[in-house]
Amino acid sequence: MRLTKVAAVLAFIIGAMAIFAGGQVVLLGKVMDYYVIDWLVIYNFSMGLLTVFVTAILIWKNSRYALAAAIATLAVHATVMMILLTAYQGVVAPDSLVAMTVRIVFWLIILTLMFIQRSKTKGFSA
Repeated sequence: MRLTKVAAVLAFIIGAMAIFAGGQVVLLGKVMDYYVIDWLVIYNFSMGLLTVFVTAILIWKNSRYALAAAIATLAVHATVMMILLTAYQGVVAPDSLVAMTVRIVFWLIILTLMFIQRSKTKGFSA
């Protein structure tokens, strides 16, 4: 199996997890036992939808936009994590920080797989 297919499956999984977790709060009104930052729940749900229905598909199809989409996704997650660690220090729930860390690690793995596959492809020059 091509590494890009594995990367696409990982992207789908992390996106589906965000849809599930965010959807419980956004769509079903689940009340958490910790303080929830409203915009963060919407961000997580939206990024999950975008990941499942756009980015994972671009990666699966090995689109010329796949790498840019994956890099952009990682960059946005890293930016949000920096905002949480600075502007929301002491307010953000530890669960939210763990979830963001997991997303960032997943996207680093996804990008690594994509770069390895790209380097194996004929005609690639560094």
